[in-house]
Amino acid sequence: MPEFSVFDLVPITQGSTAEIALHHALELAQKAEAWGYKRYWVAEHHNMAGIASAATSVVIGYIAAGTKTLRVGRQKRGQAKR
Repeated sequence: MPEFSVFDLVPITQGSTAEIALHHALELAQKAEAWGYKRYWVAEHHNMAGIASAATSVVIGYIAAGTKTLRVGRQKRGQAKR
């Protein structure tokens, strides 16, 4: 069976905040972990309005602390390793 991963931009939806976006990312990571996903990639984008993943190390630490088995890392879009 193939291993599945999540690739998350951690978007800040209209009328929301970065704090809420990070909470939603953690909820997604926890659900992905429960569904058997193995990796959680945080998109590395800097100086982009509407994206809460500019400080990838902060997001990675937050998600890793809230999950037990997921491997959490960062990737630039289009550069995820196979």
